[in-house]
Amino acid sequence: MSGLARPEILATTEWLAENLERNGVRILDVRWRPDGSAPALHAAGHIPGATLVDWRADLVDDGEAGETILLASPDRIAAVATRCGIADDATVVVYDDTQGLFAARAWWSLRAYGLETVRVLDGGYLEWVAEGRAVSNARTSPPPSGFTVRGPNRTRLTTSDVRGLLGSPDVALLDARAPAEYRGLEGNTKRLGHIPGAINVPVGATSQPGGQRLRDGAELRSLLHHANVTRGRRMVCYDGSGVAASKLAFVLTLLGHEDVAVYDGGWAEWGNRMDLPVDR
Repeated sequence: MSGLARPEILATTEWLAENLERNGVRILDVRWRPDGSAPALHAAGHIPGATLVDWRADLVDDGEAGETILLASPDRIAAVATRCGIADDATVVVYDDTQGLFAARAWWSLRAYGLETVRVLDGGYLEWVAEGRAVSNARTSPPPSGFTVRGPNRTRLTTSDVRGLLGSPDVALLDARAPAEYRGLEGNTKRLGHIPGAINVPVGATSQPGGQRLRDGAELRSLLHHANVTRGRRMVCYDGSGVAASKLAFVLTLLGHEDVAVYDGGWAEWGNRMDLPVDR
């Protein structure tokens, strides 16, 4: 891809193929299935050296009411890092087969605790296989290690944080959900709509139509321009589960936005709180 301010956080299939055997590269397979079949999927074939990580089981905690998905605690993130052999000097590549959505959630989860050297594989597993690249069914057991978990840092915001930012001219709230949810025409929370002042940037539009790869840098900038997303403000992304929000945060970071955060809890929490304002 061209026109990217932070190309180092996006791994191409070519780059990964050339660096598979490089010392310090750790690959995380975050393909996920709600029916729990991801381990069988991984066992049947994965990128050589990849370790399976279940984002839903390993990288999140459930909110008190069980309706929200929150960033996992430092101890749980540290346990994942140890199991996957992720040291402070590691370069981590994350991939999935769903347009980078779960990979982006893993990217943000690690980044929120201070690990900056994380890349999302553009095109994911499907592009890797389509290009005829090597696939393995061997079980991977990297040497135990761990990075220095610090945070969560300012890339994560809570409900009280977001409430305090409402109306600030220095903040752009970005709703990564589909337009129908943003407009309050559908949803599964007690109240429908969006956070007051939020701009709708549907994350599905960031990928190539019918494909797994991201759009070109110029197309991504055009998408943000048409949504009136401008530089110089703090970007706060949200959706219902933090998955689409993480991908939008990844895209913004890729394009050079320097202060990007994910609202942890997102619309699942905001839409169920009767004391918070909602627009439709």
